[in-house]
Amino acid sequence: MKLGITGKWALVCGASKGLGYGCAQALAREGVNVVIVARGEEALQAAAERLRKDPEVPDGTQVEPIAVDITAAEGRAKVFAFRKDYDIVVTNAGGPPPGDFRDWDREAWLKAVDANMLTPIELIKATVDGMAERGFGRIVNITSSAVKAPIDILGLSNGARSGLTGFVAGVARTSKLASSNVTINNLLPGVFDTDRIKTTLEGSAKKTGKTVEEMRQQRMNTIPARRFGTPEEFGTACAFLCSAQASYITGQNFLIDGGAYPGTY
Repeated sequence: MKLGITGKWALVCGASKGLGYGCAQALAREGVNVVIVARGEEALQAAAERLRKDPEVPDGTQVEPIAVDITAAEGRAKVFAFRKDYDIVVTNAGGPPPGDFRDWDREAWLKAVDANMLTPIELIKATVDGMAERGFGRIVNITSSAVKAPIDILGLSNGARSGLTGFVAGVARTSKLASSNVTINNLLPGVFDTDRIKTTLEGSAKKTGKTVEEMRQQRMNTIPARRFGTPEEFGTACAFLCSAQASYITGQNFLIDGGAYPGTY
């Protein structure tokens, strides 16, 4: 399927690896020029080189890495100094640490809300009016399956990401945006084969005395698909939501978890 977004410009956050990289890769393979953002300069440059050398990325597609902290006003200023207008924005930030809510002080909550709720809102605010004027815009927020099925030890993530979800539900349905071919949707990943799950499994292995592979298999057994998702397939889902064909989809939450969520709705 031709997605109709060749030549568009996308801003993809947290794109040096994992799900963010998967989204940048899928968009670049559609001929979308991508500005990829992450804090780590070395990893980001390596990601840019992989994209430029990807045989499935059309010739002439631009890949521009900008190493900044997108959660900081200074970081966002650098991104928009490079380019003011984006047709596609993929927001993405690492999840807050797990723990017991009794141990989290005000600063921990503010940090979580700033990264996982307020930063995406700032990026939406900075781009949607220009998108509406041009008659095309796609914003995809990478949130978490915990929005759908909260996890007790991920209270910081549950709270901050749910706040973003509520905000998007309202703003995506404003007539100025929806009638101007500007859509805002959320992707809710379950367990994907990224560095984050590897770190989690290593921690669990140390606590239980089991091997990492044993913990990995145990976790997979809780998923009907009996495997972890891949960043590449996640990116493909993101690219579709950014496509011309997805213009009638807005304000939605797409759970991608291999069937792990047991509910009907």
